[in-house]
Amino acid sequence: MAKPSNLLTPSQAQAALEGDHTLKQLSGRSWVSEFPTSTRLDDLSPAFGSSAHSFISALQAAGASINIAATLRPAQRAFLMHWAWKIVNADADPQTIPTREGVNIEWSHVDEEGEFCSERSIVAAREMVDAYGLKKLKVAPALRSRHIEGNAIDMAISWTGTLSITDALGTTVHITTAPRTGMNTELHAVAITYGVIKFKGGDKDIPHWSTDGC
Repeated sequence: MAKPSNLLTPSQAQAALEGDHTLKQLSGRSWVSEFPTSTRLDDLSPAFGSSAHSFISALQAAGASINIAATLRPAQRAFLMHWAWKIVNADADPQTIPTREGVNIEWSHVDEEGEFCSERSIVAAREMVDAYGLKKLKVAPALRSRHIEGNAIDMAISWTGTLSITDALGTTVHITTAPRTGMNTELHAVAITYGVIKFKGGDKDIPHWSTDGC
């Protein structure tokens, strides 16, 4: 009978026999519920939180729809997102990924013979990438980011017709151009007046806004 794919590695099995209580858990979808990212504006840094709140209030007053996906992100979650994405999209070797204190994850899966199995390792990482919502992301989530500082927000913005929005200087700007999303450059100019800067990397990270575009 074939052994299940989530068996401990040989080194883990030995550690279990020796009473080691710091066993690593295999990568996979279950990790996505750990170290949750906030979607609350109140969890942002005071200065940027105020800026983001004002910008979003102006968007809502103009009739735009906003869906906040992330504000403050724990560094541990960023670590998991970064390396799962790297395994799936950048050929990172699951056997050589660095460890992080407090994140007892085992990226390297084994086959029925107890040998390293690249396919199973990649499948588990892909489960994480999909569950984190990173499938369309074209760059690895940063290990050090404005999200960890509380200085970034990921949000989807959309509207129909003309968006008549008031900037932070009190001027009403009528946006008639496409796209009618957060990728609209006229909207970016309005956001700057509030101190909210669209990601400078173009469509590599579509929902990302921060204090400086990074």
